[in-house]
Amino acid sequence: MKFSLDTGKLKRSVTAIAVCTGILLSNSLQASDVEFEASGNIALEQRYFFDDALHSEQLSHSQTSFSVEPELYWQWNDGSDSLLFTPFYRVDSHDSQRTHGDIRELAYIHASDDWELRLGIRKEFWGVTEFQHLVDVINQTDGVEDFDGEDKLGQQMVNLSLVNDWGIVDVFLLPGFRERTYAGSEGRLRGPLVVDEDNVNYESSAGQQHLDVALRWSHSVGDFDLGASWFHGTNREAYLTPTAQNTLQQASLQQYYSQMDQLGVDVQATLGDWLWKFEGIHRSTSLEDFWASQAGFEYSFVGVFESNIDLGLLMEHSWDSRGEVALGAQGSLMQNDLFVGARLAFNDMQSSELLMGFGSDLDHNAFSFIIEANRRFGDNFIASVDVRLLQSNDENDLLYTLSNDDHAQVSLAWYF
Repeated sequence: MKFSLDTGKLKRSVTAIAVCTGILLSNSLQASDVEFEASGNIALEQRYFFDDALHSEQLSHSQTSFSVEPELYWQWNDGSDSLLFTPFYRVDSHDSQRTHGDIRELAYIHASDDWELRLGIRKEFWGVTEFQHLVDVINQTDGVEDFDGEDKLGQQMVNLSLVNDWGIVDVFLLPGFRERTYAGSEGRLRGPLVVDEDNVNYESSAGQQHLDVALRWSHSVGDFDLGASWFHGTNREAYLTPTAQNTLQQASLQQYYSQMDQLGVDVQATLGDWLWKFEGIHRSTSLEDFWASQAGFEYSFVGVFESNIDLGLLMEHSWDSRGEVALGAQGSLMQNDLFVGARLAFNDMQSSELLMGFGSDLDHNAFSFIIEANRRFGDNFIASVDVRLLQSNDENDLLYTLSNDDHAQVSLAWYF
């Protein structure tokens, strides 16, 4: 059973953050009454894969898991000071790598009139597009949770946010790097070789203790929401290299994390019923330099057929200058792809929603299809259904290795 938070390697940075947090808390808690709230969710998830696995050691069709994610929140000083704690744990029936835990958030926040300090373990999201978030580089992807990369591991940070008339400036100090999680030998949605969690190398001699830094400016001007960011530190995407196979051990993939500089821009424009979106980056490492973009729109029909239902039509295009020879996993999957989709918001008492999307690789005979639907039952239960279909006829395409991993996923979560 694997716990994904490596406390040994991150001990020094955790201790430093804990000491600083403790000093701030001891001073501020002398002030006024403390308010406490407890919430969270407990979920049961069932996956069913329609086809047999490509590799004999993988699970066959059915995969069950159970997760718990409580959220504990304290605030005092009339809301100027707060503390948030969100642990997470999942138990999986087959994939030992997917049985894992994490501290999603454990952060102290102090808010003033024109600045805010956030200290601890947090999740910070950047981005505006639907199908890929190029500029979102603060948190590491929790790759065993889902295929879409939306789930993130908690990141240790010191974040100072400055509010000005000309925009919000965020400064980030990020001690302690988190390695990406990958499916194990029995897991599905992986390639023919398993990623070796014990065979990890870094460009920086500091390894996981490298201090990353980031800056972000964001501002709203009329109908436009603008963002610009810079990140310097350890690449969140690992370069995966096959290790030599011998008689005692099967071949696997070695992880290598380079240093990188990334400049990012994100723009969202709300023009009537149109929502235009753009994300663009330039990333520079010792191994490669490249540009990438994700751009598209969403058009909303409000009250279709004189009902309460809103319909949104989406289209986005992804481009990566590395093309088919991209080394990073994300870039090589989305080097020239077109995505179309539709979003239905039923605006009912049960908050029912449905998203359907189709993606096509314009350079290969490959496509993907997704359905995401959720509905609330009663006051505390939410049922979700996800369907993912993946197809490729080109053996050189990474999506080809996942062609047998079409699956449906049903989850029922109790929110308290």
